[in-house]
Amino acid sequence: MNVEELLSLAVQKKAGDIFLVPGMPFSYKIGGRIIYQGEEKIYPDEMEKMITELYRIAGNRSMEKVRSHGDDDFSFAIPKVSRFRANVFRQRGSLAAVIRVVTFDLPNFEELHLPKNIVDIAKMTKGFVLVTGPAGSGKSTTLACIIDEINRTRNAHVITLEDPIEYLHRHNKSVVTQREIATDTDSYVSGLRAALRQAPDVILVGEMRDFETIKTAMTAAETGHLVISTLHTVGAANTIDRIIDNFPPNQQQQIRIQISMVMQAVISQQLIPTVDGGVYPAFEIMFFNNAIRNMIRESKIHQIDSVISTSQAEGMISMDTSLINLYKQGIISKENAVIYSNNSELMEKKLNRQ
Repeated sequence: MNVEELLSLAVQKKAGDIFLVPGMPFSYKIGGRIIYQGEEKIYPDEMEKMITELYRIAGNRSMEKVRSHGDDDFSFAIPKVSRFRANVFRQRGSLAAVIRVVTFDLPNFEELHLPKNIVDIAKMTKGFVLVTGPAGSGKSTTLACIIDEINRTRNAHVITLEDPIEYLHRHNKSVVTQREIATDTDSYVSGLRAALRQAPDVILVGEMRDFETIKTAMTAAETGHLVISTLHTVGAANTIDRIIDNFPPNQQQQIRIQISMVMQAVISQQLIPTVDGGVYPAFEIMFFNNAIRNMIRESKIHQIDSVISTSQAEGMISMDTSLINLYKQGIISKENAVIYSNNSELMEKKLNRQ
């Protein structure tokens, strides 16, 4: 089977990821489980040919980056099949790849079980919004839903900085300009600085990778733009701590004040295995109210969780409440509710009281 057939079959089988790793058969991740496609192992020489073919399909992309740096990230499309996001890397001296299937169609938030109050972030006109969670938890998809909602309902200039571009947004009510890191701009920081001179209303930053990116994004949010980005953290309070810890100690009080002024929301998400073999999202949603802003200023971040738990009327929900609700609805097992909770002992007690 050639690479193009392998990718087309993955789309037919509704796979989320494709694994091309020497020493094992090629595999698809379907419904959160990795499934071998046949028995035949792929060896390094054959794998090198497959990956060379992958680069040909991706517009004859140069393999220089993976050869010199050891890994390469890029996206490409096969007409009438799908878009794909590839990460090619060296392991044990030979090439391997993990390829994410990204559909041409923009995701529908209802089919993804995304709460309406997350999509309503599209109505915000300024400030800083973070979507957080572990790798592969659907952060890019949530961002795509918010950007699509802005595009459908608002007259705005949306600039996205992504590495790589996953979902393509066609201009609708808004103008959407999408820039890929390394291809269209050197880095998130240089792209962000340039964006401020491009009359933006909304700036999407694919990932907060370092101190400089966070600092520049904060400044963009302070100057009256809506900035949306992601972080690899679980939980709203952890996210605030992570941002502050990126700054030198002598700047941390200043950044606390800045966060308390510009942050609007932190969404934390996880994909939980369901009882019927699929996956379902669980969300922690924190909107910034006066109590939370004061806690951040006064360095009382540990108290944020209790505010989230008691602010359901304001559209907030804690991760544990989200998990309990999914368990009560029979969507996830008790074991998984405990495994994915912030505090497994406390969750076990809560579930035993249900």
